[in-house]
Amino acid sequence: MKLYYYPGACSLAPHIVAREAGIAIALEKVDLANRTTETGASFLAVNPKGYVPALGLQDNSVLTEASAIIQYMADSQPGKNLAPAPGSMERYRLLEWLGFISTEIHKGFGPLWNPATPDAVKAATKERLASRFAYLDEALGKQPFLMGDTFTIADAYLFTVVNWTNVHNIDISSFPNLQAFQARVASRPAVQQALEAEGLVKKAA
Repeated sequence: MKLYYYPGACSLAPHIVAREAGIAIALEKVDLANRTTETGASFLAVNPKGYVPALGLQDNSVLTEASAIIQYMADSQPGKNLAPAPGSMERYRLLEWLGFISTEIHKGFGPLWNPATPDAVKAATKERLASRFAYLDEALGKQPFLMGDTFTIADAYLFTVVNWTNVHNIDISSFPNLQAFQARVASRPAVQQALEAEGLVKKAA
């Protein structure tokens, strides 16, 4: 399989999940400005939507959307326990978290990426994100990961998007449980490997 990614983008979530699950993937970096891959191919030919992640499968088909890709990866390696069994109530709780992360956190950062966004809108965006962070902080005060004691694909996704607070200089120190969660996930060997592979941290000596 091949994962089309951009360093630190939401494609980091499936990259982390692949390493947690022990799934062998090839990485191909995408130039999002020019919609080309590092090999010079047209990324739009891979994913007409024009954004990462995209996962090239062994049958030459392509799967897109982070939440779909990470579920596919987890289900392909059920022994890794990265997602509850399909059809279980726990699986629906996982879907609940994935929906929240996707719509309220991931998309919640949207206006901050656009340099043309007015300052007032950016301020309102940060306030809305803060209210969502408060909800997460309360949940993570009761347990180390979103689903309890076990790391799941939802944690990989949340870590990835909350990490964007570093890009936009958003201080999350007032949310100590969320801050501790970020550090907890970052310390996982598979996460470190993914961050190193994307050039987001220096490789340990």
